[in-house]
Amino acid sequence: MPSPKKSNSLTAYPKAARIAFFPVLTLIFILWMLYRSLFAFPVWFDESIGKALFFGVPVWLFVTMTRNKAIVDSFAPGRLYKGLLLGVAIGGVFGFVAAILSVFSKGTLLQATPLFVAPEFWGEFVLAICTAFWETLVFYSFAMTMIREKYPKWSLSRQAVLTSSIFVLFHIPNAFLRFEIGAVSGVLFLLFLFALGQAYLFAARKNAYALVLSHTIWGLVLLSYGW
Repeated sequence: MPSPKKSNSLTAYPKAARIAFFPVLTLIFILWMLYRSLFAFPVWFDESIGKALFFGVPVWLFVTMTRNKAIVDSFAPGRLYKGLLLGVAIGGVFGFVAAILSVFSKGTLLQATPLFVAPEFWGEFVLAICTAFWETLVFYSFAMTMIREKYPKWSLSRQAVLTSSIFVLFHIPNAFLRFEIGAVSGVLFLLFLFALGQAYLFAARKNAYALVLSHTIWGLVLLSYGW
């Protein structure tokens, strides 16, 4: 049997993690905002190295210091196969819906496009994977896991809305940089709906791989249709 001292030490970690969650999340937000406002590196650098430093490292330190294995459990190797299949299925739905909306909004005809042989496709694909991986890690494996632990009596809808609001908050500066002011509200609403769907998916499956792949395909669909 473990000694009382060791047992008390272990039970203190979940409480410490719940207390430290919002300060760590706030620190990530501040550092990311400072980085985006002070530096103007290429997009590929921001989405790979930048997010590795400002998203990945704080989460890694949080997990190491609090020993909260639930955060990394969603990336367990055993979840990979089912997660990829689910991600492809959901991504296919995104593509189908986008195609139909494009027909109604732009009046264009649907036709097969050999995206896989386009010279810029694989570069965009790798970039989308990087973006999806780091954002899934921070907003779902980290934030939503901790929200569910911190507020276990909340309904799933309330937990998902808070998670989605955090997702949108991080994306507000980029929305103002990329789109005209009149279009920002619509973009943020679309981001919120996407984040909400991802939150429900994460709650149901606890599978980060599904979110990474569906997020990747979602981003490529938006890029393909010029949205």
